[in-house]
Amino acid sequence: MRITRLLVVVASAATLLATAATPTTAAPRFQHYVALGDSYTSGPFIPIQRTDPLGCGRSTANYPSVLSQALRVGEFTDVSCAGADTTNMTRPQPVPFNGTNPPQLNALRSDTDLVTVGIGGNDDGVFGSVVSTCPRLRPADPTGNPCEQHFTVDGVDTIRAAIEKNGSRVVAVLTAIHERSPQARVLVVGYPRITPPSGTCPAILPFADGDYAWLNQVQRDMNQSLANAADGNATYVDVFGPSEGHDACASGGAAWINGQNDNILAAAAYHPVKEGMAGMAAVVRQYLG
Repeated sequence: MRITRLLVVVASAATLLATAATPTTAAPRFQHYVALGDSYTSGPFIPIQRTDPLGCGRSTANYPSVLSQALRVGEFTDVSCAGADTTNMTRPQPVPFNGTNPPQLNALRSDTDLVTVGIGGNDDGVFGSVVSTCPRLRPADPTGNPCEQHFTVDGVDTIRAAIEKNGSRVVAVLTAIHERSPQARVLVVGYPRITPPSGTCPAILPFADGDYAWLNQVQRDMNQSLANAADGNATYVDVFGPSEGHDACASGGAAWINGQNDNILAAAAYHPVKEGMAGMAAVVRQYLG
């Protein structure tokens, strides 16, 4: 009888120990995370590139992918695409290699509970105009500000004027997100710093010395327009401030941004590298608490 009771006690203790040793799987904080955005979200050339479609330059190491893994979300949908502007939230986007990225907002569902969106830099061709024009103007006036002068027409800075119009478009995008996913936590992710707050590095960023200050202001204006659009509609995530010291000129592997040359094994020109995406993911996660 004593042996029987002893066996029962031992068996019960073993069961309790086994139960205690078995880890419990907590429910994910977010059930369905959707990432929307342009190339600063998708991560062209950062390994490993996805093929759905290949022309979007969507990396498995972009900041949404890193964030989704860190948060252990239940389901992750990334529809960001290089070259996207605010119109591609509701319209299909043709991409290289005969592909098409569907309207990005189509990925949203009524049960989507987390959305990040990084958009606006391609509206009115702002980003493309700057990076394609400024480098070719440097040789004629390397210490001046030829790019700022080029984009100033009748006393109006056309680049900064174009940025001012972005706010209402981003507000419309945010309104549409809330209509489709009314329970979602929505974060508007800004753009990281490309140029340093002072100094130059023409071998990496081939802009005229005097244009660096102007380019800094253009970046500030872009991020401020996103912050204004997010006010009352979403949480604005400032990655411009935290990326100071991680601009394209940063040395010792500290740069979050690639320089003037495409690197098909690392990042597109003037775009985030893998380390930059990891840094942005960390900033976004801080905002989520």
